[in-house]
Amino acid sequence: MSTHYKLWINGEWTEAESESVFSVINPATGLEFATASAAKRVDARKAIDAARDAFDNTNWSLSPQLRASVLRKAADLLRRDVDIFARTETLDNGMPVGWAKRFVLDTADFFDYFAGLTRPLEEQLDEHSTVVHEPIGVAAGIVPWNLPLKMASWKVAPALAAGNTVVLKPSSQTPLTALKLGEIFHQAGCPDGVMNVIAGRGSVVGAELAGSKKVDKVAFTGGTETGKEVMQLASANLKKITLECGGKSANIVLADADIAKAVKGAVFAIFFNAGQVCTAGSRLLLPESIHDQFMEHLIRETGKLRIGDGFTDPDMGPVISDRQMEKDLEHIEYGAQDGAKLVFGGKRLGRGAGGASGVNGVGGFFVEPTVFDDVAPDMRIAQEEIFGPVLSVLTYGDENEAIEIANGTRYGLAGAVWSEDISHAKQVASRIAAGTVWINTYHGAPKHAPFGGYKESGIGRELGVRGLWEYLEVKHIMLG
Repeated sequence: MSTHYKLWINGEWTEAESESVFSVINPATGLEFATASAAKRVDARKAIDAARDAFDNTNWSLSPQLRASVLRKAADLLRRDVDIFARTETLDNGMPVGWAKRFVLDTADFFDYFAGLTRPLEEQLDEHSTVVHEPIGVAAGIVPWNLPLKMASWKVAPALAAGNTVVLKPSSQTPLTALKLGEIFHQAGCPDGVMNVIAGRGSVVGAELAGSKKVDKVAFTGGTETGKEVMQLASANLKKITLECGGKSANIVLADADIAKAVKGAVFAIFFNAGQVCTAGSRLLLPESIHDQFMEHLIRETGKLRIGDGFTDPDMGPVISDRQMEKDLEHIEYGAQDGAKLVFGGKRLGRGAGGASGVNGVGGFFVEPTVFDDVAPDMRIAQEEIFGPVLSVLTYGDENEAIEIANGTRYGLAGAVWSEDISHAKQVASRIAAGTVWINTYHGAPKHAPFGGYKESGIGRELGVRGLWEYLEVKHIMLG
């Protein structure tokens, strides 16, 4: 029997007004394992009103001590319930359970970090002028399905630490750990209405949050086109926005790179979480001089990946849904049609992968790790964000060409450089138009370092002190 989850509004579990529900599907089996209340606009308004009242009529925004205490207690409760949250995340999202557990513990650490940033920020400019930082008000967080709990924490922790109240909308495909998080904060001593979580369709609930004049800030993570819609809706009251949108990150290998290390890095960059990461290293740029040698090692390492149900703790689990699987397979067809050379994978995995039947859309949503060689920079698979386990390999002649290729998309979220010459690698990194550039590593997002994108990859920054600033107003007080 499926477990049912309600909405978390004003400190209690609440059924959606319409009593409508949606199924929550395990991507490894294609079967329903839970249901969740489907919020509509009326439910979103209830949550917004609860958050507004809590901001205006409790001491939450005025008590950094309370905020720090709640965040630290929430962190402790997450550590206590790490196995419950990890299991829920794997059922909901399909990710390997080892990674799910790590993300729960990372989230706890993240809450502890922001608990240390709750102190009032004040700057004395001179004897007449003081600058103070104040919470914005009601903050809405809209998060995707790829890393559900982690992405929720990136919105919730800085918003609460700064003294705002929150309405969090997780993806309707992966709502469960976010809903559980509402109850965790209640147990940690959060006043009613400060933390609200409502699951529902983005076109309904997300649109209400983004457009509401009672919401003062919206932070969104998701696709670029949806991000543009959020930005338009937010203009209704010129609310502050943070947008973390799409990516098509270039993973540049220089001729002097440690090939064994760079190969492992390239495999992790694209196939981690089945390629369902905005920073995925989906474009691998190789110099002509080492291309053949590198590809031989890359194909061998890709072939070693263990694919299966997240509870077997494989190297790669399923993609999130039948729809995403079909999108991935469609892009694979585009690659072949446009003249790229398929050198590994390219198919749906059928019976034997995590128990999936792979028949007529019934069963798990498993796509083979896929590698295309001989990809031209203007091909669709080199320009469009696929959000699946599909790697495009492009060859370059000299460094200038590599930089031109790397910067030749509308995105600018992340990238990487592999080289034994760190000084030179830093020079190359400085020429990449992206918010994060790794050197001889990939996918790191330290909690104290700012994260965000250039160009159509977004606006603003998350994580670190700069992430906190996104949830604060700046006031100048001047004495005459």
